[in-house]
Amino acid sequence: MHPYIKYVNPHLGQRLVQIGLDKRFVRGCGSLLYDANGVEYLDCIAAYGALPFGYNPPQIWEAVNAVQGNLEPSFIQPSMLEAAGALAEALVKSAPQGMAYVTFVNSGAEAVEAAFKLCRAKTGRMGILSTKNSFHGKTLGALSATGNPSYQRAFGAPLPGFAHIPYGDVDALREYLEQHGEETAALIVEPIQGEGGIVEPPPGYLRQVKEVCSEYGVLTIFDEIQTGLGRTGTLFACEREGVSPDVLVIAKALGGGLVPVGAVLCTADVYTEEFGHKHSSTFAGNTLACRVGLKVMEILTENDQALIKEVKAKGERLKGILLDVAARYPQVIRGIRGQGLMLGVDFGHDRSLYPESLLGVLAEQEFLTPLVASYLLNTERVRVAPTLNGASVIRIEPPLNITEEQIDRIGEAVERVASMLAQRNTANFLGHLIGYQPTEVDVTGGPALKEKPDVLPEPGDGRFAFLVHPVDLSNYSDFDESLSVFSEAQLEDLSSRWNDLVEPFVVGSARIVSEAGASAYGDFICLPRTAEELLAMDKPQAIAEIKAAVDLAVERGAKLVGLGAYTSVVTMGGRSLLPYVDVALTTGNSYTVVSGVEAVTTAARQVEVPLEQSTAAVVGAGGAIGKALSTLLAEHVRKLILIGNPRNPEKSRFRLQKVVVQILQHLQSMAANGHSFAPGTLGDYVTTMPWLPEPEADFSQWLAAAEKALDEGAPIVLTTDAAKHIPSADVIVAATSSPEALIQPNMLKWGAVVCDMSRPANVSRDVQEQRPDVLVIDGGVVEVPNHPDLGWNFGFEQGQAYACMSETMMLALEQRYENASLGADLNMEHIQYVRELAQTHGFRLAGLRSFDRPITEEACAKAKQLRLAGKMVQDA
Repeated sequence: MHPYIKYVNPHLGQRLVQIGLDKRFVRGCGSLLYDANGVEYLDCIAAYGALPFGYNPPQIWEAVNAVQGNLEPSFIQPSMLEAAGALAEALVKSAPQGMAYVTFVNSGAEAVEAAFKLCRAKTGRMGILSTKNSFHGKTLGALSATGNPSYQRAFGAPLPGFAHIPYGDVDALREYLEQHGEETAALIVEPIQGEGGIVEPPPGYLRQVKEVCSEYGVLTIFDEIQTGLGRTGTLFACEREGVSPDVLVIAKALGGGLVPVGAVLCTADVYTEEFGHKHSSTFAGNTLACRVGLKVMEILTENDQALIKEVKAKGERLKGILLDVAARYPQVIRGIRGQGLMLGVDFGHDRSLYPESLLGVLAEQEFLTPLVASYLLNTERVRVAPTLNGASVIRIEPPLNITEEQIDRIGEAVERVASMLAQRNTANFLGHLIGYQPTEVDVTGGPALKEKPDVLPEPGDGRFAFLVHPVDLSNYSDFDESLSVFSEAQLEDLSSRWNDLVEPFVVGSARIVSEAGASAYGDFICLPRTAEELLAMDKPQAIAEIKAAVDLAVERGAKLVGLGAYTSVVTMGGRSLLPYVDVALTTGNSYTVVSGVEAVTTAARQVEVPLEQSTAAVVGAGGAIGKALSTLLAEHVRKLILIGNPRNPEKSRFRLQKVVVQILQHLQSMAANGHSFAPGTLGDYVTTMPWLPEPEADFSQWLAAAEKALDEGAPIVLTTDAAKHIPSADVIVAATSSPEALIQPNMLKWGAVVCDMSRPANVSRDVQEQRPDVLVIDGGVVEVPNHPDLGWNFGFEQGQAYACMSETMMLALEQRYENASLGADLNMEHIQYVRELAQTHGFRLAGLRSFDRPITEEACAKAKQLRLAGKMVQDA
């Protein structure tokens, strides 16, 4: 582990690793950086403007060395500070008209704090007004002025007395001051919002701000920490409008890229005796920093500000190049903003630009621009950074002495990343993170966007949401086809990077219209965790992440939320979530059971497996789905093998005994209601057991009856040894929460039918390849009425869904907003109710499928032929 991660900032360090920004730079010269492997990079961050002349500028080092050579003393307050006085004089002479005094500080944030103190001391008012989306630093006062709540909440900011208005809106300023002018000391504003996304105000804004504030006796602070000292093509950005503030704050570039230093310039009227006597700083105005500052001012102002004029010209050229790229890729780049060498490329965060792509999710959740920076760094060797508040914007802020050739290199790099994004190929864009070499990119543009109309709810619709997640790594390719080029190891590496970054997101929305005329609207919300990840997670973390997905569902209007796949497993069938959510939940397991039994009976008919003469094994019979499936299968088969979890045999046996109790109760009830069972079936066997307890008998009596039935030879086997008993089964149903392939080719009887209800699959794909006599079917796939597009196809054709999703839809169609199908025991009455709902609303089995693909007639016919041939040999 790198010492930065271990001892400085583990959270940021790990994030840098995740997104591929964890370079170790060991040398810098001008605009170039070199990593530990000697690779060269063009730096277009320049420490957010603090490197005006790039890395290790010789003239700045000369100033530093001169201090040492002259043995000039530092930190000699109180005394007549020679270097501080000289730098202050240079700043006042170069500053906008009216500046008279300079207070030195050690950073930009400290400059802002000192400016607030100046204005409060002068006016006697405590109010500080700033703009939304602004950035003024991260000390508590500066943070309170920063217009981004996400940076403030954890630190008790904003402090009392701070307020924010829209940037660039003079009417909003006047309206605020009309009500609060008498309590407001100052307005602080950036000439261009830097961290806000390189946002320029309307022309004349700064002048109008000064005029309105003057009317109300409110002082103006221009924050030129990032825009000042040549960055925008003038020495100070406010010069463009010919306006002077009451207070001007600078920092960053003043240190020449080597030392931290800042300054607060103000008019004589603002500077008070109170402030002069009571504000000080140990390190402020030190000799080394001020000598460096003097050299910076000398370089910027010499030869009639020749360097700054170059900045203006180079900035215009670079902006022109970027505008040309934006014109060629309008579907990717939404705008080019800024002045001089303080430019921003807006990539937008509109998910609709990248349909059916992980790129859209990354854009929506504001992670696209960090990954653009990662791509440019690792592929183009150009170093850029996103802006903090304007999350869709990449800043291009190189050293002021960047060369023409380097400007061309920037343009070419941005062109290539734009062309890459225009292809909407996630694999090519993110491949650098995992060592994948992208395919050739067509730089002429990108594929046309597929027009896909928005699906919106209508009055009277039931409202639901369903939580999904990638059951295994291959599901990512189902959502984003471009990812199919990655190996499993590459997908695992990539998913481990984004899973901690990406929040739950809406993967699709659909409006269901049933055959009965009812309608419901729902969102499918993805939790970016695989089954293995959810199982390995601490329970509190799993619940917190699933709750976040439920909260998103409720925020979007859901009144019933279905828990798909392992969001159900790790929450104990939803019960662990109940104390934390205020919405109805369902696992959808009841209709999963119904559709599973329908799939088994359908498949058995197709390959001529007579169920009434067959042995069925249920793997995972002690679970909610396995228990109910066993109960319904008992109506059809001759013998049942109930297979429990081998990791806890004693607990498993008790659970399986409870399954036997439910089977006996169910079959007794059916017989009492006049149902006749096929001869030789378990149902028929139970009719020969008149000694069974009355339905209302307590559980202990039923448990004793189950033991007696087993002792007397009832055709039910309880076991945890799957390998021993599966080979004797004609029909096998897998319904476990294990992510492992538990059923292997050598375990299966000739001609068996296997129904896999589990996701990830419990049946090895080797069965498909090595055992053509065995028919493997997926359980729980349903055809939805009106065949809606669900957004993520889940490996299905349009209009198909898992049965658990379908139960959620059906309950929403009925607008039945109550908890259903939760926990380890499914209610047989609710199972029957859901079966009837399916008939009413037109939900039906979607044909037979195997390993997430439709089963062909040829595969069924071959399995049938081989099964019958094997039976003939056996009979002979």
